[in-house]
Amino acid sequence: MAAQAPQPPPHTRGYGRGTLKVFLGSAPGVGKTFKMLDEAHRRAQRGTDVVVAYVECHGRPHTEQVLAGLEVVPRLTREYRGAKFTELDVEAVLARRPEVAVVDELPHTNIPGGRHAKRWQDIDDLLAAGIDVLTTVNVQHLESLNDVVQKITGVPQRETVPDEVVRRADQIELVDMAPEGLRRRMAHGNVYAAEKVDAALSNYFRVGNLTALRELALLWLAGRVDEGLQRYRAEHDISKVWETRERVVVALTGGPEGETLIRRAARIADRAGSGALLAVHVARSDGLADANPAALAAQRHLVESLGGSYHSVVGDNIPRALLDFARAENTTQLVLGTSRRGTLRRALTAGRGIGETTVELSGDIDVHMVTHEQAGRGRGLPASGRLRRPGRRITGLLLGLVLPPLLTLVLTQTRDAINLTSDALLYLALVVGISLLGGITSALVASLVASLLLNYYFIPPIHLFTIAAPNNVLALAVFAIVAIVVAGIVDTAKKLSQRAARATAEAETLSALAGSVLRGDQAVPALLARLRETFTMERVDLVAGIPVAQGGEEIVPVGDNAALVLHGRPLPASDRRVLAAFAAHVEVALERARLAEVAAEVEPVKAADRLRTALLAAVSHDLRTPLAVALASVSSLRSDDVEFSATDQADLLATAEESLGKLSRLVENLLDMSRLQAGALTLDLQPTAVEDVLAGAVGSLTDPGAPITAQGLDEIPDVLADGPLLERVLANVVANALRHRGDSPVLVSASSLAGRVEVRVVDRGPGIPAADRDRVFQPFQRLGDTDNTTGVGLGLALSRGLAEAMGGSLTPEDTPGGGLTMVLSLPADSLPADPSGELPPAEDAALALDAPARTSPSAPGESET
Repeated sequence: MAAQAPQPPPHTRGYGRGTLKVFLGSAPGVGKTFKMLDEAHRRAQRGTDVVVAYVECHGRPHTEQVLAGLEVVPRLTREYRGAKFTELDVEAVLARRPEVAVVDELPHTNIPGGRHAKRWQDIDDLLAAGIDVLTTVNVQHLESLNDVVQKITGVPQRETVPDEVVRRADQIELVDMAPEGLRRRMAHGNVYAAEKVDAALSNYFRVGNLTALRELALLWLAGRVDEGLQRYRAEHDISKVWETRERVVVALTGGPEGETLIRRAARIADRAGSGALLAVHVARSDGLADANPAALAAQRHLVESLGGSYHSVVGDNIPRALLDFARAENTTQLVLGTSRRGTLRRALTAGRGIGETTVELSGDIDVHMVTHEQAGRGRGLPASGRLRRPGRRITGLLLGLVLPPLLTLVLTQTRDAINLTSDALLYLALVVGISLLGGITSALVASLVASLLLNYYFIPPIHLFTIAAPNNVLALAVFAIVAIVVAGIVDTAKKLSQRAARATAEAETLSALAGSVLRGDQAVPALLARLRETFTMERVDLVAGIPVAQGGEEIVPVGDNAALVLHGRPLPASDRRVLAAFAAHVEVALERARLAEVAAEVEPVKAADRLRTALLAAVSHDLRTPLAVALASVSSLRSDDVEFSATDQADLLATAEESLGKLSRLVENLLDMSRLQAGALTLDLQPTAVEDVLAGAVGSLTDPGAPITAQGLDEIPDVLADGPLLERVLANVVANALRHRGDSPVLVSASSLAGRVEVRVVDRGPGIPAADRDRVFQPFQRLGDTDNTTGVGLGLALSRGLAEAMGGSLTPEDTPGGGLTMVLSLPADSLPADPSGELPPAEDAALALDAPARTSPSAPGESET
């Protein structure tokens, strides 16, 4: 597993792995399938062996025309819940073994009983067998964009495909069309049948929706192209910036100027149109004393709220670390704050500042030096020191040779005003200062030079290296010893400070690492990306086993069975501790992923146990009550102790009949729910009149004379449904509405649109909060019922399951003015059945003409039309 875009695993059957080309559509109807088939014809004309493994034309004449002339592999027919469906026959394609297979609708969910649950998994089998695959997918079916598309269009997409599946494709071709052009295509009848066009244009295919979907597709594909570009640059060792897209990096120190810099960088990125904003904090090996963790956390939050990303890297040389990160991210502009050092601090600090050095080394990266209120005001605490690189050691030695003579020159001019003691103290201060810059070696050189100069110019006899007075010999010896000891103490303190700062930097990096993992959706990819950024590596891979390091690679074991492979610059031994921490985090993340898989396998068993427990708890009362009432009625009739009149006998018989009827309905509900969950419910789908079915449903209620108003039932076409099951659905939904109707009658209305019929059961009761609407469809749930003796809570759960089994849906909506409306959507009989067994769209027909219905929430259906 790699932080970069992963490569397909090698084939293991003796053939090379096939290539995958995906035609990505910005919206339904843009011509993905047409484009894919056109590509298939071109390859066939070049002599390539091409077969059509699965293509859905959806009754579009132009698509059917371009399909002609291509070899089509027969589909596999499967029966599911009483209906027949056709699927991709993977075994037949593998047996045929073409060079190229055309497989439409990548996100499709397969009928249970096949090789895999999803079509993209079937395609992976074809690729593993060395077969190249052409396939299609719409942007709204990408998993990462599913919720975004729902917010834009109001239509949930039940069929999705993981983004990584599409990202792994060898080629992705965008099939795009301007919104106005797509709407004209629809108006001409080239996408949907004439009766669907008006509803589609006024709902899902509004100009705003299509524009937003188009932008999503372009941005998603741009990200994929950018990943490929970064991989190419890394593989070819290209360090120069390619200004394909504006990327603005802002450098943060954790100081108070951070917010100003972030907002300025965000404005620069915004002016670039689609510019990217990245914030980076360099955790130095010797630390930054003013790197406030709380301030960095606040700045990170600000960056992410502005649509940017936050990164942390480790570097001994801040300018080089910044520029290494910037070049690795193909940055075009770098934003820095002007120095917070005061005039005196700048004068005393050797070398150029970070900003000046960064500008000098930036090359083709534009550097913005941004002024702020803290500029020149100094830092709250001095920096904890800089690593003594070779250049600084040489500088320290030179100063040890040069500064003592310069000080001597000054002191000889003030010989009469300053005594020998003061001269010695000034030389001592100079030695300590040089030790801070160049270390103990520079201090020794400075101490030796200072001792000689002090002896020659200030200790009698002057201008001679001999000493007349014994106490002056002692004074000079003490001076030399004190200078060396103080310099040694200062050097040791400096090293300890650096170690402490190094530990602080490591802790800061690991803290950011842990935070990113906790916030991240995918722990292992997040860790790999963070590791690559932290050490500015070209690429980081997670591989099985412990490989042998090759040129430019560094191997870090992850447990006993995996290793991290770092590609890029060599890392010093001091970084091994942080690397080991990363490896430990990766090992934990892998173990968590394994445990999550195990938990996912156990979850169905736990769910079944919970269902069984709920069933036993619920039916213990609901079975016992009608049995007890019926038994009491029958026992009373058989008793010789009491003589009942004909009226009393009739009442007792009616009570027994009513109780046994309740018991019978309860048992039927339980059996049907079990059949639904087992996928063993047999359907007899026939043209059915809703008006007739509603009459039977109302007649089966406990109170057939309940206030119910019907509207529009005689104006709709028949629905394609199982009559007895539809009666059960309507009876349960109407009974639920009657329980919560308040003082108003229940309204049952119906309408038809675009090949579907909607039956709305409206009550004026208290309604259900949006957050609780899914709960009412859970078995044994009696949400808000004040009377827990009226049933086990199977009614709505069973109704939704039966509706979906018939190719429909049951969804709750708010009633205008208060209350709840249950919307039952079913396919109209006037819509011809697709020869493939595809069911008509399950979503609100006025909003979505995009995805055919699934026969259950997790059952098969088509991914798009």
